[in-house]
Amino acid sequence: MTGLHERHLAVSPEWLALYYRHPLELTHGEGRHVWDADGNRYLDFFGGILTTMTAHALPEVTKAVSEQAARLIHSSTLYLNRPMVELAERVAALSGIPDARVFFTTSGTEANDAALLLATAHRGSNQILAMRNSYHGRSFSAVSITGNRAWSTTSLSPLQTLYVHGGVRSRGPYAELSDERFIKACVSDLEDLLGHTRGAAALIAEPIQGVGGFTAPPDGLYAAFREVLDRHGILWISDEVQTGWGRTGDHFWGWQAHASSGPPDILTFAKGIGNGMSIGGVVARADVMNCLDANSISTFGGSPVTMAAGLANLSYLLEHDLQGNARRVGGLLIERLRAVGASSEAVREVRGRGLMIGIELVKPGTDEADPDAAAAVLEAAREGGLLIGKGGGHNTSVLRIAPPLSLTVAEAEAGAEILGEALRAAI
Repeated sequence: MTGLHERHLAVSPEWLALYYRHPLELTHGEGRHVWDADGNRYLDFFGGILTTMTAHALPEVTKAVSEQAARLIHSSTLYLNRPMVELAERVAALSGIPDARVFFTTSGTEANDAALLLATAHRGSNQILAMRNSYHGRSFSAVSITGNRAWSTTSLSPLQTLYVHGGVRSRGPYAELSDERFIKACVSDLEDLLGHTRGAAALIAEPIQGVGGFTAPPDGLYAAFREVLDRHGILWISDEVQTGWGRTGDHFWGWQAHASSGPPDILTFAKGIGNGMSIGGVVARADVMNCLDANSISTFGGSPVTMAAGLANLSYLLEHDLQGNARRVGGLLIERLRAVGASSEAVREVRGRGLMIGIELVKPGTDEADPDAAAAVLEAAREGGLLIGKGGGHNTSVLRIAPPLSLTVAEAEAGAEILGEALRAAI
């Protein structure tokens, strides 16, 4: 055990998880690579939990941060803030929500917390519909709507949460149905559930479940849900903390795979927009955003420095068509990983979209999740010079792959080769 690891254990909560038997201290990064304190170089296929979206040490972002920090680091929302207004204008326009208003926070958890506040105040109800296997953050309200036992630390909550089928396509009671019948069954389940409620405030859903193992329903499910929700006046919150900004390749936002019934009423975002700087936020229709009848501010949300980073990062992403790169290179990567998976009985499914890919591991010859195998592959990939993540529903048995969106073809090929070797070595 290193001295830093010992010091970490002495001052940190026991529940503050670290990856690897011998945890890494990352010291610097460049592009799609990072280095540890021992000088080892790694290809980064997890990006600080999908947060280093464009590249490590991106010059455009570091320059914007440095220049803004030299002028003014902090002011709070009590004063006009040009970088905040400029980024809000761009996010509002990109959101697809008409007459949109934007409120910045410091994390995805805080963004979802604010969205729940808006929805419950607007509807006058504390009932929330959430998806099974979901994850929405670590705050008191967010864990109470999280449908993943491993990440929901308490059942005590100010909210009454009701869980809906549909977030996981390949497991559960509807897994054997066709996509069309799957959607129909999930809609029937939602309608039945609403028959037993007294007016829910909102449905919150990740278009692709992140911590849940990069699972997703068939395209169009949330559009079909939206038709039902609209009849009941229930709001739709799309949690885009992991799916936003073009990561899925096919769409800029995850909700656009379910767009036939229009945009969500509320959209939450975070992670990638700051490329490592602490930015989250909520976008909502004006009537929803303005429904609060008490004063509010944010001390750190919309910080001039983080907003400058967000503006530079978003500009880079759009100017270099990183969404298109995620589609092209991500398509190649998932093909390579499916070829790797086809040669292993331990790989149940390789799934995903763009540069958001999951590899679900099971005990060979069964359908039983194998979290020990996932942990072993994580270690073996690190030994090979590749950093990945893990997640999953009933057990943490899914390898999560989400590199920066500037990933090159050569890096995708190299990462797939390392991961194939790690699977063979660990299982």
